[in-house]
Amino acid sequence: MKVNGQRRTTIKDVAEAAEVGVATVSRVLSGTGSASPATREKVLAAAARLDYRPSALGRNLRRQRTGGIGLLIPDITDTFYGRLTDGVLACAQSAGEPVMIGTTGDDPEREAELIGSLLEESVERVIAVPCGDGEMWGPAFRAGLSVVFAERPVQGRENVPSVVTDDRTGVRTAVEYLAGLGHRRIAFLSRHGQAQRVRAFREALAALGVPVDEELIVRAHATRDSAYAAAAGLYQHRPDLTAVLAGGNLLGEAAVLAAKELDFRIPRDISLIMFDDVPWAELCHPPLTVISQPAQDMGYRAAELVLREGRRSRTVTLPTELIVRGSCGPRR
Repeated sequence: MKVNGQRRTTIKDVAEAAEVGVATVSRVLSGTGSASPATREKVLAAAARLDYRPSALGRNLRRQRTGGIGLLIPDITDTFYGRLTDGVLACAQSAGEPVMIGTTGDDPEREAELIGSLLEESVERVIAVPCGDGEMWGPAFRAGLSVVFAERPVQGRENVPSVVTDDRTGVRTAVEYLAGLGHRRIAFLSRHGQAQRVRAFREALAALGVPVDEELIVRAHATRDSAYAAAAGLYQHRPDLTAVLAGGNLLGEAAVLAAKELDFRIPRDISLIMFDDVPWAELCHPPLTVISQPAQDMGYRAAELVLREGRRSRTVTLPTELIVRGSCGPRR
């Protein structure tokens, strides 16, 4: 952003000058969280040297707001988040509200930077699939923004309205289905933000009397390369594996590709269930069994909540559905 022909100093500029992360700058300037005296001094010195004006982040924000909705998602190319975005845009359009979209890559530092940018742009409301902790969102709440979390809640911010799916029931139904086919060595492929699904996976196994094998719970970063490496490594190191539950469509895609590369046949060698019913799931051979989530409805409901600006905490939980296709078979 430029002011009088010159670019305004941003929170990222301060972070680079102080040689710290954006989240650290946010904590120091907002007066929350922990930072050493030396770090605090470096940040404040950099902010002063660059003529950074924190007032743009808060004190006068209520008078300067221009409206609009900020939408923060991990990855716009992910089909699930694309559909969630469609839902937000549909609701926002009907209300005559513009939407600014930012992608975090599930990187808390990037999320902090985008929060700062939205504040500087005087955006009035924010919908986010969060990746940072509750402290990261402090500046937004102190500035009086209306915030709604989608897909994932944030620990320490349980009072913030959110729209989520019933992960616990979805995971339990999938695990029970696989166990009914005789599977006991079931793996879970997860990524950032899926702690609740991992917890539900452990609970579902325990309820069925199946021991939890921690080696079969694998976490990938939010990239296709990382997801593929996690799936391939799982197949190679655990040849006794008989079934996989993938925590999202990117992970499911990786599980399918790695199985083909390693000559694992689905479902003869490996049974597979994936979160998210995306178009390509039906085009696979065999078609994939999925836990369907109403992504577009999630986005629409999140936009409805943020536009209401209600002060009362409210969490909307949407149902999941197990759609059985051809990617699961009896344990051999």
